[in-house]
Amino acid sequence: MWRRLFFELLYRFGRPRWDTGITPPELVEFVARTPARRAVDLGCGTGTNAVYLAEHGWEVIGVDFSSLAVDRARWRAQAAGVLRVRFLRNDVTELPDLGTFDLAYDIGCLHAVPSHRRPRYAAWLAASLRSGASYLLNAFTPSGGGPGITRPDVERLFAGSFALE
Repeated sequence: MWRRLFFELLYRFGRPRWDTGITPPELVEFVARTPARRAVDLGCGTGTNAVYLAEHGWEVIGVDFSSLAVDRARWRAQAAGVLRVRFLRNDVTELPDLGTFDLAYDIGCLHAVPSHRRPRYAAWLAASLRSGASYLLNAFTPSGGGPGITRPDVERLFAGSFALE
């Protein structure tokens, strides 16, 4: 409950530092070289990257913990005139079956998930990615007592599920 309140307050009283409104160059490069298929944006915030993907032909589901972020994402998609995007307010560790995906994108979500809940995230993701799918993860490493995840932690979390590059 406190985590949800924290994120709602961040969106209510400002713009979280991770919600820049700019699609990262790694995603832009990926989209430029990959045929559009079906994607999930985990921790989609106000929808910048989900809308970007939809503008480039992808069918997208964006998921975020914050109802305010999801409302703003829906507004962004409507303003952009994209139809192939849907937003859900949900905890990424408690997602229902949403079908399968060719791309899972996470910018700043996994590292904020409590470590004891990360296996649920990983299991859902492993079950939801098609063979040959891509998982793009941008995450903070732990520093100064804040949230984060190390590369070895990511490798352990997904060991046996799929290959990491």
